[in-house]
Amino acid sequence: MTNKDIQELIAKRAAAELKPNSVVNLGIGIPTLVAKYVQPGSVYFHTENGMLGVEELTSEEDLDPSLVNAGKLPISEGIGASYFNSGESFAMIRGGHVNVAILGALQVDQEGYIANWAIPGKNIMGVGGAMDLLSGAGKVIVTTNHTSKNGESKIVEKCSYPITSLRKIDVIITELAVFKIEDGRLVLKELMPGVSLDEVREKTEASFEISEEILALR
Repeated sequence: MTNKDIQELIAKRAAAELKPNSVVNLGIGIPTLVAKYVQPGSVYFHTENGMLGVEELTSEEDLDPSLVNAGKLPISEGIGASYFNSGESFAMIRGGHVNVAILGALQVDQEGYIANWAIPGKNIMGVGGAMDLLSGAGKVIVTTNHTSKNGESKIVEKCSYPITSLRKIDVIITELAVFKIEDGRLVLKELMPGVSLDEVREKTEASFEISEEILALR
């Protein structure tokens, strides 16, 4: 698969985690693709720079340069969309009014801690709203490639990069598998189509348990 195919696969699976009428915040990168796989009007997408009711821009004719998400990508507005300043937007997040946050990651460890904002010695964008989303969102889903560009596992025993929050994430979705944090344990819940358990074991540094659903298929 190309990297684009991998990203689309992950985004499509993440969309299946969303319940109708949820308020959902999409992070930068793979998370922005999730909107393509959600029935219009079934959930309410939120962007921390101040909009609820975000929709994917499907036509260049509808492009409005003043309408962008937190990643500065052009977006469209759904029927009934609302606008507010960034202070009110973060009040929504911190007040627990965002049901789901979908974030990218540099690393996720076997306890559920995420590092997604800094690599020591490198100049990257910064934390953005990730700290607030991890603290305030009801459910946190991580969408990420299973390994880094140099082949190292991004699902690790312990994060070596600075963690983003003391709040643990709930779900990890990669092109190989779906993991969930259950009672403080990393549990393998699904294998992606065509992926073997041995391949996941080989490419995952973290220790994990195998769900009954997968064991039943063996």
